[in-house]
Amino acid sequence: MASQQSKLVEEVNEHQLFNKGEHGEHTIKYKRQVAEIGYKNCCSCLEANNVCNCVMEVDANDDFAKGIVATTGSQEHPDANSSFTHSVINMIGMLIGLGQLSTPYALENGGWSSIFLLVGLGVICAYTSHVMGKCLKQSPKSRNYQDIGELAFGGKGRFVAAFFIYSEIFLALVSYTISLGDNLATIFHNKHIYITWMNISTRHLLTIMAVFISLPSLWLRDFSSISFLSSGGIIMSLMIFATVSWTAISWGAKANHRIPALQLQNIPGISGLYMFSYAGHVVFPDIYRAMKDPSKFTKVSITSFSIVIILYSSLAFMGAKMFGGGVSSQITLSMPPHLIATKIALWATVLTPMTKYALEFAPIAIQLENALPHFMSSRLKHAIRAAIGSFVLLSILFLALTIPYFQYVLGFTGSLISVGVCIILPSLFYIKISGSQISRATIALNVIFIVIGTLLGVFGTISSGKSLLRSISQA
Repeated sequence: MASQQSKLVEEVNEHQLFNKGEHGEHTIKYKRQVAEIGYKNCCSCLEANNVCNCVMEVDANDDFAKGIVATTGSQEHPDANSSFTHSVINMIGMLIGLGQLSTPYALENGGWSSIFLLVGLGVICAYTSHVMGKCLKQSPKSRNYQDIGELAFGGKGRFVAAFFIYSEIFLALVSYTISLGDNLATIFHNKHIYITWMNISTRHLLTIMAVFISLPSLWLRDFSSISFLSSGGIIMSLMIFATVSWTAISWGAKANHRIPALQLQNIPGISGLYMFSYAGHVVFPDIYRAMKDPSKFTKVSITSFSIVIILYSSLAFMGAKMFGGGVSSQITLSMPPHLIATKIALWATVLTPMTKYALEFAPIAIQLENALPHFMSSRLKHAIRAAIGSFVLLSILFLALTIPYFQYVLGFTGSLISVGVCIILPSLFYIKISGSQISRATIALNVIFIVIGTLLGVFGTISSGKSLLRSISQA
């Protein structure tokens, strides 16, 4: 297909050399063939609902090509209809998640002054979101995070970006599954379930049951269903914040624990927890491409991160003041069990992972189906996708049951992977793509962010890794 298109393009160029200024029917015929072949080639639908992501380079003076664009919408994403408010909601929805549960624990262990680290990382991540928009603006062809990596460093950049993305997805789902098991065990703390031929704890059994209930969601091919699950996850996250806030208000007289000023020795360990709270850069290109006016993407980033920073900071102080040194790595596990708000928060925390599995696995599933041979039937591709998705989820379940140490797994993921996805790689890509067009001060600023991200990543990975290994060896 590509060679056929290239041959036709060469013929068009040769024809125009001999017929400069003329627009005969042969030229139109050739252009139509090139456009149709290119359009069919790039508009390979990813899912059964036939949503196509098609980008074509269009000559500004080419009326026929502009006509194709006007007819098919190939120059713009077909769903590029998100308003400013809708884009802010989408970005906040992707940022608020599992990380909010650990902010009180992180603040208590790092000291109240560690709030500056939480806020600072939020500001840096808002900036790197901004530079990702700049990179996307440079190349209309770039559709996702991997495309930005390829634009910057070719195939190697794409490989590195993909490695970080898929690693973050996998480890994040391990953390989600650990959280699922912890909160289910708290909900059914006085219940004991036994299966005669299985010598496993009630917590493990409940986790296995919940994961198997969620397993069919990975077989979905309809993006509207997956989007529905995503909306459910956002609602659950907001419910968690609301219930913790209500508990803090109703327990106002008891929320008087003293928070240490600074515990420097714990900063490397909690930096990964703070960093994971802002992990959402993988989907920011989708938000950018879906906007009616992408020029407002920076304002969307500033607004979204400002709201999330305020939410995280307030949640961190509320949890730390309510429970002090006894605060759990997941705030829901520390809340008074007899309160209705606690029960709502626990069930919201349980349902959040169950709605996240399909959404988080979707990028892997799309890439997998695209990598399969074209001669395979749609049904066979779907079966392979479902089988691999099931295997991945069962592997995640095994790891979650083997290393059930939420704060250390989450901190390890944030330090080793999220800091690269959210800080180091976006700044590095921006310098490479736009280095000749930006000032030295801007380059220096991005270099500083790369250094900060690298230091936090190295020391945070060492700290959380040691704690994780120590917990495993003690168990």
